[in-house]
Amino acid sequence: MTDLKQEPPRLSAETDRLAIDTLRMLAADMVQAADSGHPGMPMGAAPMAWTLWSRHLRHDPADPHWPDRDRFVLSAGHGSALLYGLLHLFGYDLPEGQLRRFRQLGSQTPGHPEYGETPGVECTTGPLGQGMAMAVGMALAERMTRARYPEVTGHRTYAIVGDGCLMEGISHEAASFAGHLGLGGLTVLWDDNSITIDGGVERSCSDDQLARFAAYGWHTESVPDGTDTEAVDRALTRAAADGRPSFVAVRTVIGDGAPGVEGTSKAHGSPLGEEVLAETKKLIGWDHPPFTVPGDVRAACAELARQGAAEHARWTAELQALEARAPERVAEFRRRQERRLPEELDAALEGVVGGKARATRKSSEAALKAALSVMPELVGGSADLAESTGTAIGEVIDRADFSRSAIAFGIREFGMAAILNGMSLHGGYRVFGSTFLVFADYLRPALRLSALMGQPVVYVFTHDSIAVGEDGPTHQPIAHLESLRVTPGLRVLRPADDAETVEAWRLALERTDGPTALILSRQSLPQLRREEPGPGRAVEVEIVATGSESSLAEAAAEALRAEGRAVRVVSALDRTLYTPDPEALTVSIEAGVTSGWAGVVDLAIGIDGFGSSGKGGDVMAHHGFSVGAVLDRIRERLDRVR
Repeated sequence: MTDLKQEPPRLSAETDRLAIDTLRMLAADMVQAADSGHPGMPMGAAPMAWTLWSRHLRHDPADPHWPDRDRFVLSAGHGSALLYGLLHLFGYDLPEGQLRRFRQLGSQTPGHPEYGETPGVECTTGPLGQGMAMAVGMALAERMTRARYPEVTGHRTYAIVGDGCLMEGISHEAASFAGHLGLGGLTVLWDDNSITIDGGVERSCSDDQLARFAAYGWHTESVPDGTDTEAVDRALTRAAADGRPSFVAVRTVIGDGAPGVEGTSKAHGSPLGEEVLAETKKLIGWDHPPFTVPGDVRAACAELARQGAAEHARWTAELQALEARAPERVAEFRRRQERRLPEELDAALEGVVGGKARATRKSSEAALKAALSVMPELVGGSADLAESTGTAIGEVIDRADFSRSAIAFGIREFGMAAILNGMSLHGGYRVFGSTFLVFADYLRPALRLSALMGQPVVYVFTHDSIAVGEDGPTHQPIAHLESLRVTPGLRVLRPADDAETVEAWRLALERTDGPTALILSRQSLPQLRREEPGPGRAVEVEIVATGSESSLAEAAAEALRAEGRAVRVVSALDRTLYTPDPEALTVSIEAGVTSGWAGVVDLAIGIDGFGSSGKGGDVMAHHGFSVGAVLDRIRERLDRVR
C-alpha cells in the first residue's frame, strides 16, 4: 500500500498548551458535574494523549469504522473523561451535551468506555489490563491483514496504560505474546504516575517496567517529563520506525495542577471539588465557563480532522483502483469486513456427518477444517492444546509468515481470549480460541467482555465432564457449564454427535452479535438415533440430556420402553430452547451441577460435588452416570408419583 500518512500541520506551542488545558479542564468539569469519576489520570496524561492524537494518530472522525484507521485504546478506562474530551474536540459525534451528562443513565459518556455506546471507542475498557491485551489483538489482526491485503492495509495501534494495567497478570501474557511475534505496529504509552487507589505504587510494586518490556523483546523509551510534548513526539516517532512493539514510559503527575490533590491518590477517584477546581483554573489562567472549547482549539482540531478525512479519501481511491484491477479480491475483502458468510459454507459442512462413533472434539475438528476451506478469515488457535482440542489447523503464524490461519497462543488462556476480542473488534476476521472446559475460569473476564461487546468469538471448550477420568478432579469441570450459561449474551452449545456439532458450528458462525461456547467431549460418542414415541401415545417420561449424556439418556429410554413406557429423549444442544412437556415426568441427565436444571425438570440427575481420579467410564459410573443408576432414579420417582 502507498504510504498514505501525511505530516499533520504543526501547531504552535501556544495552541498545544491551550488544547492540553482544554482537555484537562473538560475532564475536571465532567467529573465535577457528575460528582463521580476519575479526574487525576486525564489531567496528568493529557499532554501525551494530545501529542499522539494531534501528530501521529491517523483517523477520520466522520467515519469511525474506516478499516485502515489507526486504533487507539484507553486501557486505563477509568480515565474515560480524557477519551471523551478527545473525541469531542476532534469532531466525533459526541456533542457537548453528552459531556455534560458524563456517567448519567443513557448517556454516550458512561463511566468507562463502552464499545458501541460512543463513536470512536474501539473497545470496552475498565477491567485493567484487558485493553492492552485487546490492543495486541488489534495489532496482530493488522499484521495478518497486511500479509493478506498489503494494498489496503497500513495502520498502527496505540494504547495508553496505567500502573494497574501493568500489575494485572494479563499484561504479562499479552506483552510476552506481542514480543514473541514482533508486532511492530503496536505502541503502548505508560502513564507512569506512581499512584493507585490505595496510595503510592511503591507500597505494592517495585518492578523495572522498562527492563521487563525489553526482556519481552520490545523497543523501550523513557520520557522523564510527561508535559514535554516534543519529547513525547520524538519517542512516538522512534517507536513507529522500530520493527518491534514499543513501550514508552511517560512520567506524569496524577491530578497535575490541582493544589493539594496533585500527585496523591485523592486525584484518582473523586471530583476535585468546587474550591480546588476553581483554584486549579485560576493557577493556569483558565477563565472560561465549564465545558468551554476555545475557538483556536476548535479550529486546530477541525483542520486535523480534515487531514484525516483526506487520508481516508486517498485510501478509498486506492481501494477503488484495486477494485478496477481485481474486483473479486476487493469483493472478498468487503465480505470479510461485513462478516458475511460464504455461500459455499453449507456444502462444505455437509460432508462432516458420519456413521461411526467419535468424540465431539473430533467432530468439531472436522467441522472447523471444512469451514476453514471456504472461510480464509476464520483464524484462531489454542492455549497450547491444539491437538487435544481439535484446533490444529496447519502451520502457525510466525514473524516470517503472518498469512497463515493458526495461532499458537501458548499457555495464556486469559491473554488468548482478550487478544481474540481485539482481533474481532479490528474487523476482517472470525476468530476462535480453545482450551479445556475446566480452564474457562482462567479466561472468564475476557469472555465476559466478548459478551458485553457483542463480539462473535467462538470458544471451543473440550474435555467437558468427569469423563475426562484419569487427570482427576483438578481437570474435571463440574460447575463450569452452568456458570457459562448464566453469562448474559453468551450462547452455550453442547452437541451430542456429528450432526449436532456441525449445527453448533453453523450457529456459531451465523451469529455476529455475540460469543458462542462449544462444549465438547474427550471420549467417543455414538451417533444418535432420533426416535419419537409411538403415534397416539402420551409421553410418560421425557428425558432431556446434553452432549455425552444424550446417548446415556437414549440407553435408559430403551430400557423403559422395553417395560412398556412411552419415553421421549430430547438432546438439548441449546438448553435455552428446551421446553419441558407438562404432562410427562421430565428428567435431565448432565454431568455437572444440577442447580440450573432443578427449576426446569422434575428430576435432575447430575453431580454436585467434585469428581474422582480413575478411568473415565469408571468415574462416570461411580458418580451415578450409568444406565442402571439412571433407571433406579427414574423408577423411584415414577413409583412416588403413582
